[in-house]
Amino acid sequence: MLSVPNLITIARICAVPVLIWLIVTGRMAPAFWLFVAAGVSDAVDGIIARSFRSRTKLGGYLDPIADKLLLVASFISLGAEGLLPLWLVLLVVARDIIIVAGVSALTLMKERLAMQPLWISKVNTFAQIALAALVLAEAGTAVPLAAYVEPAIWVVTATTGWSLIGYFLRGLLLLRTRGSHE
Repeated sequence: MLSVPNLITIARICAVPVLIWLIVTGRMAPAFWLFVAAGVSDAVDGIIARSFRSRTKLGGYLDPIADKLLLVASFISLGAEGLLPLWLVLLVVARDIIIVAGVSALTLMKERLAMQPLWISKVNTFAQIALAALVLAEAGTAVPLAAYVEPAIWVVTATTGWSLIGYFLRGLLLLRTRGSHE
C-alpha cells in the first residue's frame, strides 16, 4: 500500500500547505520551484508505478487528489495575492465543485461510473498547470513572461468552461440512459 509512487504522491500532498505559505508570504521564486518539483514528482511517480508495476488502488485515488489539491490551492493563493483574476479562480473552483457534486449525486443514485476524464479535461488540466507555472515564474524569476499570462488566462477560461459543459452533458446522458432502462 505504501509503495514508492504512493509515498511520492503523499509528499506532493504535504507540499500543498508549504506552497500556499510561500505564495501568500510573497516568496514566489521558491513557490515556483516547489510547483515545478511537484509537477516533476507527479511524472516520476507515474513512471515508477508503470515501470515497476506498482500501481495500487490507493495510488489511483491519491494521485488525482494530490493534483487537484495542488492546482486549486495554487489558483486560490494566486488569486488571493492578486496574481490571477478572482473570476477565474471562482470559475476553476466552481467547476471542480460542480463535477464532484455531480459524481457524488450519480454515485448516490447507484450509477456505475467509469472515472475516465474527458480529453478536454486533460487539456484543461495542462492549461491550468501551465498558467500557474507561468504566473509563478513571472512573479518569482527574472524571466519576462507577462505577455503570455493574459492569453493563458483565456485558454484556461475556455477549456474550463468547455470541460464543465462536457461533464454536464455526460451526466445528462447517464441520467437519460438510466431513465430509458427503468
